[in-house]
Amino acid sequence: MKQKNIIKSLALDKALFFIAIIGGVISAQTASGQNFGTDASRKLQMAQFAITNLYVDKVDENKLVEEAIIKMLAQLDPHSTYSDAQEVKKMNEPLIGNFEGIGVQFNMVEDTLFVIQPVSNGPSEKVGILAGDRIVAVNDTAIAGVKMSTEDIMSRLRGPKDSKVNLTIVRRGIKDPLHFKVVRDKIPIYSLDASYMIQPKTGYIRINRFGATTAEEFNKSLKELQKKGMKDLILDLQGNGGGYLNAAIDLANEFLEQKELIVYTEGRNSQRSEFFAKGTGDFKKGKLIVLVDEFSASASEIVTGAIQDWDRGVVVGRRSFGKGLVQRPIDLPDGSMIRLTVARYYTPAGRCIQKPYKAGEKESEDGSFTSYNQDLIHRYNNGEMTSADSIHFPDSLKCLTKKLKRVVYAGGGIMPDYFVPVDTTQYTVYHQNIAAKGVILKTTMKFIENNRKSLLAKYNKFETYEKDFTISEDILKEMREMADKEKITFDEKQYQQSLPLIKAQLKALIARDLWDMTEYFRIINQSNPSVQRALEILSSTEYENILKSGKRL
Repeated sequence: MKQKNIIKSLALDKALFFIAIIGGVISAQTASGQNFGTDASRKLQMAQFAITNLYVDKVDENKLVEEAIIKMLAQLDPHSTYSDAQEVKKMNEPLIGNFEGIGVQFNMVEDTLFVIQPVSNGPSEKVGILAGDRIVAVNDTAIAGVKMSTEDIMSRLRGPKDSKVNLTIVRRGIKDPLHFKVVRDKIPIYSLDASYMIQPKTGYIRINRFGATTAEEFNKSLKELQKKGMKDLILDLQGNGGGYLNAAIDLANEFLEQKELIVYTEGRNSQRSEFFAKGTGDFKKGKLIVLVDEFSASASEIVTGAIQDWDRGVVVGRRSFGKGLVQRPIDLPDGSMIRLTVARYYTPAGRCIQKPYKAGEKESEDGSFTSYNQDLIHRYNNGEMTSADSIHFPDSLKCLTKKLKRVVYAGGGIMPDYFVPVDTTQYTVYHQNIAAKGVILKTTMKFIENNRKSLLAKYNKFETYEKDFTISEDILKEMREMADKEKITFDEKQYQQSLPLIKAQLKALIARDLWDMTEYFRIINQSNPSVQRALEILSSTEYENILKSGKRL
């Protein structure tokens, strides 16, 4: 009986499942017939068997197995990772495009959940919850003033579709708390932040991630802008960390001709896979500028690389992150997952997107970061963020674009055609502190709470707000007093230096809370150097000159 129990335990064990799956994948893909019966895998099985059944004290098998998997993956590359079941669920939600909950956009202000906006036609809006409401209790459990983490609060608000949750609301102007019963539902998560006509005949679309609904969202916005007379487009991928490969392929298809290669993948045990445009896109003509920065990664780099390699548009900004490793998700029996690197991404011109790394080099035990994770810091220290002249590529990494034979380089990330340095002129320690401690955000929330009705009455259209609203001295005084309470030392020189940036951020955040994210970017983009440079390029002969000359500016 004991022997049967041991065999049963081993059969169900996560580690053996992992080995079997990996062995099966490798066996199916290699001519050598390698499988999970190798000496190395049998050695691992024997070690796990011995520890589980012979060790002097009782051990936590799950913990041991998870640690073993994590240590094995740590010997590979920076992007082969293990996630437990809870992490997998959280990781997938933004990409799948929905979660189940009450449907509100919110911020935590002084230990209280402050509703920015209820999701349109969502469960909270349907029962009468309004922007500016404060949720103070969930199912009779206080969440305000109790130092509860945001994660814990979110777990109480989220739940299965059609389940009910009782909320206690404090509303400005209403003496007694209000009580609402909300029936949870599927809540959409959008990957498109903003879409608007930034100039006559020029549209602007910003995408924050590549998820299941990205192509659909983009296509809808594109058609709406075209109806408004859009001829040229600025596609903003700044800060976009990537997502689904298929979403990147679908987006690139919007710009490329039929049978033009978008990306290909290749690995030791993965045959070359090529992905081509179908030629069914809705923006194959017209000027196109793609904005990227050092945080644009993975799927963002696939789209940008394809557009640059086919000379379809001009890339503006700074060198992208350089994440070009393909991960295959491997589901484990308990809902956890391994994301194993199986191939590399290559642009149509044959450029490898992945920046260099040392195998096995990950975050060290003392919490310090490896050189791979410090790459962006190195770029800044080496002057790459402020001067294009500091960036040098060896001739061995030289490639040519597909149509105009312009020189582009492999070696990690996508180097833009037009370099825009980081603008540090308005960033100071004082600004950094008030931003990091939430003073700017709290100032906005307090102002909105006190003035929402009067603002909407005075500025019934965003265009009026954009033109006429200014950040008053009273708002700035409130912000400085709040900063004093946070024990942030006031510095007049730094304050004056950062004042234009502070005013822009305050005005943009107020616009977001009164309307939506599009209005936020309509304000903040007025001081975004890359966006402004893109507009200058489109309105001059620079666009054609960059593509014809092949020179980076």
